[in-house]
Amino acid sequence: MLAVRTVLGDVAPTDLGICDAHDHLFLTTPQLPGQELDSADLAAQELAAFHGAGGRSLIQWTPHGMGRRARELPGLSRATGVRIVAATGLHQAPNYAPELLTRLRTKGLADVFVRELTEGIGGTGVRAGMIKVAGGFHGLDAHARWTMESAAEAHHATGAPIAVHLELGTGALDVLDLLCGELGVPPGKVILGHLNRSPDLTVHREAAQAGAYLAFDGPSRSHHATDWRMPEAVQALAEAGFAGRLLLGGDTTTAGARAVNGGPGLPYLLRRVRPRLELAVGEAVVEHMLTVNPGRAFAVEWE
Repeated sequence: MLAVRTVLGDVAPTDLGICDAHDHLFLTTPQLPGQELDSADLAAQELAAFHGAGGRSLIQWTPHGMGRRARELPGLSRATGVRIVAATGLHQAPNYAPELLTRLRTKGLADVFVRELTEGIGGTGVRAGMIKVAGGFHGLDAHARWTMESAAEAHHATGAPIAVHLELGTGALDVLDLLCGELGVPPGKVILGHLNRSPDLTVHREAAQAGAYLAFDGPSRSHHATDWRMPEAVQALAEAGFAGRLLLGGDTTTAGARAVNGGPGLPYLLRRVRPRLELAVGEAVVEHMLTVNPGRAFAVEWE
């Protein structure tokens, strides 16, 4: 039976409700000094605000070694009424100390992913429901290939979907060539993130035609110059018949972006992005993108 693996257990895909398909409650990285998302209290306030705006589920794309705070997630989910899906996986190399990457190579990265998907993250018993990896700017370096090969191995062992950070929205077709062409991952199990940051409508259409899910996970505060193109891209894909492949997210990655700190935060996706997209494609299509598509994209017949 297909199920979405949340931090409180597996649920039916239709039970997600309105879903933020890419966001972060916790995130720490040397790439964003002083902007860590590391407060459980503020995470709870953000989730409560998201719930108040109509949100019912959130997919946290924070991978291994970046402060996921897995132990905190079940309590936050119970307290706020928002279902949470946690991630395993690995981001780009600059987010980690070299000694951690050496240890992961020794352990076997795919084994780490499988264990976090099936047994739990660390000693928490909280299981991840997806795998997050990352490409580079217009290319895939050795680190990206290693993480994607490991993600593909973990996918074949568990069925878990693979979500991909595309650097500035680039490299989508290279990712599909590797994951689906070389490594045998079904395109419907690949979610391409940050496509709003590279508004190349031809690439978008080719990725959708291949069968992947396309995440428009903005607006991105640090790349807002392309945010105004997002409705145009969504409209073009919907009119081409690909509305069923589209996901929406907020991707809150810094403390300053949280609503409780004066930023747009988790509610922005529903308060501002949703009505703007409804003008472009209509309420029914946006509702489908927020409810039906995430359930399908993250559903797994778990091994």
